[in-house]
Amino acid sequence: MSRAEPNVVVAHWGGLEFFTPEHFDLIDTVGTVLDREAIGSWDDPRCDGLLARADVLLGHWGCPPITTAVLDRAPQVGLFAYAAGTVKDTVDPGVFDREIRVTSGALANAEPVAEFALAAILFANKDVFWRRDRMRDESLSGFRQHSAVPNGNWDKTVGIIGASMVGRRTIELLGAFRSLKVVLFDPFVDDAEAVRLGVTKVDLDELCASADVVSIHAPDLPSTRGMVGRPELAAMRTGATLINTARGRLLDHDALVDELTVGRLYAILDVTDPEPLPHGHPLFSLPNAYLTPHLAGSEGTELGRMTEYVVDEIRRWSGGEPARNEVTREALARLA
Repeated sequence: MSRAEPNVVVAHWGGLEFFTPEHFDLIDTVGTVLDREAIGSWDDPRCDGLLARADVLLGHWGCPPITTAVLDRAPQVGLFAYAAGTVKDTVDPGVFDREIRVTSGALANAEPVAEFALAAILFANKDVFWRRDRMRDESLSGFRQHSAVPNGNWDKTVGIIGASMVGRRTIELLGAFRSLKVVLFDPFVDDAEAVRLGVTKVDLDELCASADVVSIHAPDLPSTRGMVGRPELAAMRTGATLINTARGRLLDHDALVDELTVGRLYAILDVTDPEPLPHGHPLFSLPNAYLTPHLAGSEGTELGRMTEYVVDEIRRWSGGEPARNEVTREALARLA
């Protein structure tokens, strides 16, 4: 049951501050935050009193799992609003047997990841990272094989693997660059939808063989793990760039290291498997591997976007309106 001014309980990694005082003030415009110190564990002594009064559970990264046992202690809860991305490891499937709405801020978190991917694509087409490193160290000049990919952001092909939220937003952002052709591999996208997205649908082998830059945006599922492996990497043109901002397990890192070691490809990796990589891993020292520490998602000022998103979800639930991004039992298994 929704309420005009629901009581809100906040849960995420203990000791971290994802919500600023200004964020809490904004949340208080659609409800009442019972305690601004987040719950990091359902064993917290405050929990029984807070859960008994809660109408909304507001989660963020590190939210302890929402199970039926937790909900038994929170009989009034009608909404679990997750301010961050996937809820796959946070929500127990049994929650969907209750009359509780589950929403995710994945759309808000997709924005900075897509922006990162766009920047990486444009920089890759200009060969920015390699040329910068070569300017610092001329001895690298002979490391890479002669490239079959010309420099520039005109008349180039970008391959997008996965029409996820991030994949779709990346495609949308690429639409501003009319000289860039976008090809897509996603078995769940039909030809009509591909036309609406403004992309050419191809199989994975064709995408890898034709794209100057390949950007991975598929979810981490049993069927997608290792989907970019030795054959797919071998199909990529010499000098092409692989970007991964999705999940490390989608990519065969041993096969990638082999391709990079002979100087045939370039890689921009914001995620790896394992994460973080062990000390001394060759990806740290290969000059054609550009690694960032899983920073593409929301951070700093970008957390405010996720706060605004989750505030709108609470407002919608309280007012009896549909959610912007409701998570269903069926969708749970397909999430990243």
